[in-house]
Amino acid sequence: MRRSIATTALVSAAALMIAVSLARFSVAAPAVPTRSVEMTTVTHVPAMPAGSHELRIWIPLPYTGPDAYQKVSALKVESPVPYHLGHEPVYGDRYAYVAVKPSQAEKPFDIRVSFHVDRFEHRVSLDPSSAAPAAPHMELARYLRPDKMIPLDGQIGELSAEQTKGAHGSIEKAQKIYDYILATMHYDHVGTGWGHGDAVWACNSKHGNCTDFHSLFIGMARAAEVPARFQIGLALPANAHSGAIASYHCWAEFYATGIGWVPIDAAKASQDPSKAKYFFGAIDTDRVMFSMGRDIRLVPPQKGEPLNYFVYPYAELDGKPYETITHDASFRDSSAPAATSSGN
Repeated sequence: MRRSIATTALVSAAALMIAVSLARFSVAAPAVPTRSVEMTTVTHVPAMPAGSHELRIWIPLPYTGPDAYQKVSALKVESPVPYHLGHEPVYGDRYAYVAVKPSQAEKPFDIRVSFHVDRFEHRVSLDPSSAAPAAPHMELARYLRPDKMIPLDGQIGELSAEQTKGAHGSIEKAQKIYDYILATMHYDHVGTGWGHGDAVWACNSKHGNCTDFHSLFIGMARAAEVPARFQIGLALPANAHSGAIASYHCWAEFYATGIGWVPIDAAKASQDPSKAKYFFGAIDTDRVMFSMGRDIRLVPPQKGEPLNYFVYPYAELDGKPYETITHDASFRDSSAPAATSSGN
């Protein structure tokens, strides 16, 4: 019995020594840059006009899922009228839906959405790996087709062929398209026509905002047989810890075999050329994603045209688009511990 106890003690001591020795040589995994915020969006609904019958509102909610690079928690919807949570089946976009009767909107009211989000940097190694996840064939097929404002033939197709001539593989083609856009376009909000994400307009005008930059990138990529997709959300000010959110921001991803989905942000690269290399294969934490895709059909379906993109509330009064509702958003950086990213 004594020998057994002594042997056990020696074995335990040896195991402890081995563990300590291994700990000396172990290297902690690098922390993923993360930004944690408390966010609130408020939809301001006016009193319904006399003689109207139904007001329907779809309010976008923060995106969840493995492609979002964000963890959403404590989601709360506060509405004086009943609502239900909806889910768009093609892209996975989420929203709160309300159908308002005249008796429920005799006076203006607000619908408030609040949540906590940990936003992770999305940075991808551009070296192919056999361990990279493969995307479903049908998913890739969707991201090779045109959208209403992103044609793949005509001017866009010709430009894509010209700029990717001699390039091999998705990375090389996407890099040439990205470099072309940065060399020929500049970011601004001058004049009219910008902000619609019209790839042909962006191609001809050579300027615009993030939707214009990334619509041209997506169109040229798809025309070169590189799957590409559109993502949009709210921009977090980089140099502030709280306050109002002034605008949306969008970016794009393309698919490369052996790597997976690769993020790019040509608009931010145009605004800060010193980060052009970073924004090909990475996006920062100063954003919260709300939806993916273009030409969006909601459930229950809207009567109007598919949505060009979906980052602000959309409403219809008696079956026609209703732009009288307004919307604002605010954020506060949170000191709560953030979860680690699941990675790509």
